[in-house]
Amino acid sequence: MGSIAVLGLQWGDEGKGKVVDLLAEKAQHIVRAQGGNNAGHTILVGSREFRFNLIPSGILYPDTNCYIGGGTVIDPASLLAEMEGLRGHKIDFEQRLFLSAYAHIVLPYHRLLDKLSEERKGAQAIGTTGRGIGPCYVDKVRRSGIRIAELIEPELLLKRLEAVLPSKNEELEKIYGSPALVLEDVYRELEAHGQRLKPFVAPVEEMLARAHAAKESILFEGAQGALLDITFGTYPFVTSSCTLSGGICAGAGFGPSRIEHVLGVAKAYTTRVGNGPFPTELGPEDLAKFPNHTESREIGTTTGRKRRIGWLDIPILQATGRWNGADSMAFMKLDILDGLEEIKICIGYLLHGKQMHSFPTTIEALSQVTPIYETHPGWKCSTRACKIYQDLPQQAKKYLKRVEQLLNIPIALVSVGPEREKTLWMDHFFNEK
Repeated sequence: MGSIAVLGLQWGDEGKGKVVDLLAEKAQHIVRAQGGNNAGHTILVGSREFRFNLIPSGILYPDTNCYIGGGTVIDPASLLAEMEGLRGHKIDFEQRLFLSAYAHIVLPYHRLLDKLSEERKGAQAIGTTGRGIGPCYVDKVRRSGIRIAELIEPELLLKRLEAVLPSKNEELEKIYGSPALVLEDVYRELEAHGQRLKPFVAPVEEMLARAHAAKESILFEGAQGALLDITFGTYPFVTSSCTLSGGICAGAGFGPSRIEHVLGVAKAYTTRVGNGPFPTELGPEDLAKFPNHTESREIGTTTGRKRRIGWLDIPILQATGRWNGADSMAFMKLDILDGLEEIKICIGYLLHGKQMHSFPTTIEALSQVTPIYETHPGWKCSTRACKIYQDLPQQAKKYLKRVEQLLNIPIALVSVGPEREKTLWMDHFFNEK
């Protein structure tokens, strides 16, 4: 395969970082195409843990080029801090990390407005990360945003700030009672960031087209998950970008016919962070049977919040697999189920006593559904020592086969621990034998 897109099939946090890290070893180019530093991947390499928010995790491989595409929104300070973190680990990324000039930047007023808006909503708050991502995308759509292209040109940056800051200050002062921002201070900070980032700005879209024409391997790294998609997700409890495979193409300036394989990533159960309906969410009794949040690695990389946990939800995966055109699936964190006596799979929903045949469009309907469960016996032993699929306990293999049967999507790999080597491969990519 020449190009593979890795997308989350749930509410994010599915383990895409590990999957991308595994495939990155064979990929020549890694691309992040949407979202911002509200996303997060954690990679465990030996005893070292790396946390990524904007930079593709493939940067850990010295022969891999990494790109941040035009569909992303970039907080310059956050990106520079992430770069400094890599330098601290002696990771050389000069001439390997490239930024699209088309990407919009997250400005100080975006972060302020994000937090103030959430506070104002009270109980109706979305539960955003407060990183300014939504307000940045709003400005992009209403054509008042500032891009990397302007950030790196001081005269253009000042011109854009002079045009937009008065209205932002009016909003801050009159609606939220917050102090106005000083133009000179904002400009000085951003101008310095722009000059530090300027050497990394490149014609990303042309570079990817040339790589594809040369039949080089390209890996597209999705952020968040399908249920957070701005159009098809559990609206309004969603992110502000398209998190589907179509969003990858639009955000990277890369034609959809050029992507040869879509790999959907899902946990062996379901989690979500923030507010919104969650049909299979565990009650206290069932949650007590799971490993605690630290042991199960269910604390958010970006937010530090404990994730809500629920049983595997097949109606969700049927919908998100369809939206993404998933060709195969990576099934993550099977080991977290090792100690359970029984494991449930939600195979459908009842709404007002009637079975639903389509995934609910509104959060009101989704919050009222009753899950229809199958109960499967657990395997009650560790899977973490398994090296190949055949090593898995019989009940674990039955669980995986049932998931494949319900989804009609083959499982390409199974993860039984956070380390790279804790991976069972059923398929290979990038011509790996």
